[in-house]
Amino acid sequence: MFVRKDDKVVVLSGRDKGKQGKVLTVMPKDGKLIVEGVSVASRHMKPRKQGDQGGIIKMETPIYACKVMVVCPKCGKPTRVAHKIEDGKKSRVCKKCGGAL
Repeated sequence: MFVRKDDKVVVLSGRDKGKQGKVLTVMPKDGKLIVEGVSVASRHMKPRKQGDQGGIIKMETPIYACKVMVVCPKCGKPTRVAHKIEDGKKSRVCKKCGGAL
């Protein structure tokens, strides 16, 4: 998968198109990820124990990884991820400016 945890991404399609956020969780088996502030759903929670607070809780739901693009920290633009091998180590680089991701 081209996206990793703590990457900054921008959403390409859907109701949250154009929003940017940090990747919180990656699920490579499903091809999905959870992005901070994107695809937020309301969930009605019932208090389970005495003293617990119930109510409506906002939480992020998973979105498909193909709907996001990594934002380069160097040039600040959405970009595809390229791989470069240096000294026997594989690293991710920006396709536009060549900066490390």
